[in-house]
Amino acid sequence: MSVQKNNVCIIGLGSMGMGAALSCIKAGLNTWGVDINPQSCQSLIQAGAKEAGNSAIPFAAELDAVLLLVVNADQVKNILFGDNALAPHLKPGTIVMVSSTISAADASEIATNLRQYDLLMLDAPVSGGAAKAATGDMTVMASGSAAAFAGLQRLLEAIAGKVYRIGDDIGLGSTVKIIHQLLAGVHIAVGAEAMALAARAGIPLDTMYDVVTHAAGNSWMFENRMQHVLDGDYSPKSAVDIFVKDLGLVNDTARSLKFPLPLATTALNMFTSASNAGYGREDDSAVIKIFSGITLPANRAEGK
Repeated sequence: MSVQKNNVCIIGLGSMGMGAALSCIKAGLNTWGVDINPQSCQSLIQAGAKEAGNSAIPFAAELDAVLLLVVNADQVKNILFGDNALAPHLKPGTIVMVSSTISAADASEIATNLRQYDLLMLDAPVSGGAAKAATGDMTVMASGSAAAFAGLQRLLEAIAGKVYRIGDDIGLGSTVKIIHQLLAGVHIAVGAEAMALAARAGIPLDTMYDVVTHAAGNSWMFENRMQHVLDGDYSPKSAVDIFVKDLGLVNDTARSLKFPLPLATTALNMFTSASNAGYGREDDSAVIKIFSGITLPANRAEGK
């Protein structure tokens, strides 16, 4: 039996899921898509997908692999095991690649439930954002069996620039992603704090941004997200509420290990404050709006 899996379905056609699906099509994989947004499904069909809709059940028997790129563990569990459960419709041996940011405990629970249907799981969170997803250059932090890695080789080659094999145990990949999100969330929060201080001091934010991005204090998150602040554009690429969730997972992980995280806890409080103030669905750079007494740039696009 060939281990290569050529019939793949991407569930969740958001900014990263759509990029992953298009990368699969470009790589010559037979690609299906699932999303609650009919426009996203239609776009994927026009790009060459076999089929796309609001459920994978109609074409489940054709699939060799399923990639879930939805928001959280509850969505993953509902899709696989909920009222219109997908898992019972997948043929034995199908590999389910869970790429949402979830806790290690949730990853283990999902893998256990999948085994009841003779389905394999790869615990495989991803990073890189919409831009890396669109070019097939995401970073994948994965754990699972050798069979799962082997069966997903073509899919991984299509969507990823770098695949880290963390180990065999489900949950290890999720833990690495959670630790990564600690850094990502803190970098956004401290970048917002620095730019807010510059605004308060009367420093032109364009100048402050230029200095930092050409000096040692720069980070990828500062360079990417603080550009949104300069543009006055808070349309969500990744929303404030995503980091309320992700930094919550960071804190939950630390608490289970009885390990203190002072910076991550502060960053979580900042994002939670931004969500509480009504900015939860705006871009995560909108965390800067929690600072009072400053004037932020207006939307440049609207000013044209």
